[in-house]
Formats: sequence, structure tokens, C-alpha cells
Amino acid sequence: MKQIRTAALGALLSAALLAPAIAQDQPKDQPAKPETHITPAQAKELFRSVDSILAFDSEDTKLPIRHTVKRKLTTRSAVEKYLDSKMKDDKDTRRMERSEIVLKKFGLIDRDFQLEPFLVSLLKEQIAGYYDSKTKTVYLLDWIDPEQQKPVLAHELTHALQDQHTNLEKWESKSEEDIAHNAAEDTAHIRTDEDDTAREAVLEGQAMAVFLDYDLKPSGRSLLTTPGIVSGLTDKMSNDPDSPIMSRAPLLLQESLLFPYRDGLRFEAALLRSQGPTGAFAGALDRPPDSTYEIMNPGVYESQAKVPMLQMPDIHPILDGEYNPYDIGVMGELDVRILSQLFGGDGAAALLTPAWDGGIYYAAQRKSAKTQAERDSTASVSLLYLSQWKSEEAATAFAKMYADELSKKYSRVRLETDTDSSPEEEVYQTSEGPALIAVHGRLVFTSESFDLATARKLELVMMGAQRSGEDAVARMKTPTLPSGPSERLAHFMAGCGVVKAALRH
Repeated sequence: MKQIRTAALGALLSAALLAPAIAQDQPKDQPAKPETHITPAQAKELFRSVDSILAFDSEDTKLPIRHTVKRKLTTRSAVEKYLDSKMKDDKDTRRMERSEIVLKKFGLIDRDFQLEPFLVSLLKEQIAGYYDSKTKTVYLLDWIDPEQQKPVLAHELTHALQDQHTNLEKWESKSEEDIAHNAAEDTAHIRTDEDDTAREAVLEGQAMAVFLDYDLKPSGRSLLTTPGIVSGLTDKMSNDPDSPIMSRAPLLLQESLLFPYRDGLRFEAALLRSQGPTGAFAGALDRPPDSTYEIMNPGVYESQAKVPMLQMPDIHPILDGEYNPYDIGVMGELDVRILSQLFGGDGAAALLTPAWDGGIYYAAQRKSAKTQAERDSTASVSLLYLSQWKSEEAATAFAKMYADELSKKYSRVRLETDTDSSPEEEVYQTSEGPALIAVHGRLVFTSESFDLATARKLELVMMGAQRSGEDAVARMKTPTLPSGPSERLAHFMAGCGVVKAALRH
């Protein structure tokens, strides 16, 4: 699914993840001190440090400095105003609004959770500095001590070098923006859905690697000479006691927020070990991965192996009479990790994530939903999801876990025992209509809120589209995969700047 992130907001969010580098000296049992601001002399020194840190970044990444980087001191209120404007105007924000209902339909966030206001609060809490690829400017914060901002600068100036190597405004945003209205547009969405999320992980993984090298340099160490630091840092990212909003965020937001930094850093560390700086930095920018599957499995990217991709048939003749297209995408490996951890815990995630072998979903909204309140309700949206697994055992385990979760998503859930169901399927009645779960070997088909006749037509068409043989389950990397709802969230948030949780070390 498309993670909720944008390139514009990603600069702000990456700033926020680095904030543990911004020390928290105030004891937790004492009242907060009034906010202070750096002096003009400190600001001047901080501005001078940009060039020396940029030179360090260039040497570390082997990305050349093609021109100087503009710099600007900004205030907390200006950052918050910028963030508010991006939340209102950014194209990915509009798709995020659709994603919210799909996320709720999947059970990835609670029905009464208000995603946008929570995101705004989270990002405002986490901000630590950012680079804006539109203005080619690195923004420094006037309320944070200059020495504490320098590690953040090492991270953010990496984005400036990336921008000089390949125009980030064009490079970052590759996925389809609009709703798909026909089979051809469905295919286009499927082929590009995860692209932005994977590219964001490259950008943030590279910046995290440079941040670590800058931080380790005084001790004569580096990421390559201290491999254990990656696992240590990525473990700490999930536990930020200094972020009360982050600590109460749903698992989906926490994982989506951290994915480009945590998994991107692991990806980058693997490339550094096998290919050195040139391959890890310029190489990954010139030939970026297309999916979260490659980010989470760097060996797949390096070997240019085939990426699992299921086939999307033309289902519009079945649905267009009663439904409007609402959303379509890939349920990638990241989505499965989040969903299985949320539904079944760490054990289920450890079992099912590596067993993922492809997934796609389609959401449609009833034309009978006329009012805004009706359109904002999950009851107006019907959902199908086809997943493929590396073994029949994994498929069965996933289907059981998914069925067990229905009672947490809906009220009045009951298993139908008097239907004409086939042996491979189970039918449930819920407060939002029928739910059908069918296991066909390594494939699991689920339908929620479509009437049973429609659900079975969709099941037949979806299963028929998955041709036998290798071609049915994989394509070469050339067509990029679409991202699912949680990946869309990750892409959206990483576009907002570096965040505090990424830099706990």
C-alpha cells in the first residue's frame, strides 16, 4: 500500500527522526524551561559549518559537490506553518485522505482514529531540521543549540548532494496520483505503487549512514568498521521515551514513520559492505529499487532478481454499475509485516513476513453513498485483497489470522454455517456486510462488504488471472510495484524531514 508520506513533507519528517541527536537535558520531573533561541553569533557559526559538513558528506558518499547549498535560519512557528500548508496542499495528502478509509477497512487503524490531526501533532513534535528540494535550501532551527544541530546537518546535507546528483523533485515522485478508472489505469497503478516508498528508503538510508559516519568520526570509527551499530540503532528507533505523541501512535504510524530510516539504513549498510560507497550511493540513486521487498531483502536488489507481482484483471464490468473506483495498490512485504504484527504479534510477523510472495488489493465505494458522512464511513467501501505465499501452510496461517481479526474490525461477526460455501472458503456476516475468505493453495482471496454473488464473481476473475508458471507470480523489476496503504503512509511521512526516533543511539 502507498505509505502516507510526501517528498515535500519528507524533508520535515527526516528532521524529526534525528532529534535524539538533539539532546534532552531537561529532567522529566521538572517543568519545561522556556524556549531559548540561538544568538546571531551562533547562527553565523552554524551557517559557516554547512560548508565543512557538506565537504565531509561528499567525501563519505563520493557524491560530488556541484554547487553551494543555500541555508536559512527558521523558527518553530515558521516550520509549523510550512507543515500545515503542505498537509493542505500536497497531492499525496489528498490520496492520504482516501487511504485513511482503506487503512481502517483493513483494520490497520481504529475506526475512530483521526489520522491527519494526529500526523500534524506528531510531525510538529519531532521536527529537528530539513532540506527543501524545491528551494534547494537547508533549514536550520533557531531554538536548538548549534552543536546539537550539526549531526542533523550531516543527514540533511546528504539530501542536498542527492539532489545535485539527481533532481529529487523529478526522482522521488513516480507513483500514479489519481484514482484508476479502467483496467489500463489499474495496471499503471499496480506497476508504480511502491516506487516512491522504495526510493524514499534509499534517500533516508543513505542519509542515516552519513549521519552515523559523522557521529563516529571523532572515535576513528565508521559504519563499515562498526557493523553492530546498525542493529543497535534500529532497535532503539522504536522506543523513544522523549516523544509522548510517538509513544501513543498506532503501530502502523510508528512502523511507517521508521521504515525508510530503519530498513533504508539496513539496505544501505548491505550495499556498502558489498559494493562500497560508489555503489551504495550513486549506484542506488542511478538504479533505485522498485519495492519494499527489495529494501527488506537487499540481495534481491543486488542480484536483480524477479519481484513477486500478482496480476490485476479487469473487474470494472463487475463493479461499475454499483460502485465507483476508490483505491488500488500492492500489499507489499512491509504491509504484511505491519498487518501480521498488529493482528498476530511478533511471532506471526516473523513467520509470515518472509513467506510473503505478492499481494494486491482493490477498494470500491458504493454509488449509493451520497452524503459526506456516508462517504467518510468504512461501510461505504468494499474491499478485495488477493495475497500469495511461499507455502500453502503460510497461506492457511494468514487466512486464519485474518479471519480471527474480523471481530475486532466489525461488530456482530458470525460464521455462516448454512451457506453453499465451497470447502476452501469461509463466509462471515458482519456489521458492514459479508466477508469471504478463501484459500486456494498458496493464494488467499478475501472480500469485505461486497455481496456474496459479487464477491464470488471477483474471486473467480482474480484467481483466473493468476496464470500458472513463473510469469504469473513475478516480473522483472522494470515495471515498478504500487505501494499499499501502509507504504503510502511511510512515503508521506518521510517527506517531512528527519525525525527524532531515527537517531536514538
